[in-house]
Amino acid sequence: MTNIESEIKNQIREYLIDEGILRTQIPDSENKIEFGFRFVFPPGPKGHQMVVFKPKNKDLIIINAGTQVSPPHIEALNSLGEDKKIKFFMELRKLFLLKNVFFRIDIQNYRYEVSDQFFLKPDYKIPKDKLFSSMRKVFNCTAYSNILLNEFCHPDEVGKFKDFDSESDFSLYS
Repeated sequence: MTNIESEIKNQIREYLIDEGILRTQIPDSENKIEFGFRFVFPPGPKGHQMVVFKPKNKDLIIINAGTQVSPPHIEALNSLGEDKKIKFFMELRKLFLLKNVFFRIDIQNYRYEVSDQFFLKPDYKIPKDKLFSSMRKVFNCTAYSNILLNEFCHPDEVGKFKDFDSESDFSLYS
């Protein structure tokens, strides 16, 4: 790892520590990344586990979040029939395209992942707001996908959520 890459790694680690969301460093067992970190965003019990990493020989940072649909939701999706199940995943695809994120959808295994990336500036400084904006973009896609999944699997319960409380605002500091 070069000095510049080490500086970028330290900068991102410090941002994650400052906000109390850093969890662990990602080991590079396949020699594909310069560095990477696992974190939870936003902090607190409603946060989603995500990763941030710099691929080897690339001048970009990637923020990624994966989602495995839970067994009860898989059962509910399957009970809707193949057409409705495919419709759910098509709605996800449309969402991800509209939000301009990268994505992978594995319908057979009921999982998907969402990524955002940004290129490093020539001075290799990463503005904190740029990093957190990218995190928020990925998180919002995963949060919306969970809302959509609940709407598909439990359409009769949607009315229960008409009154939002402070627990559902996904604020970084709540």
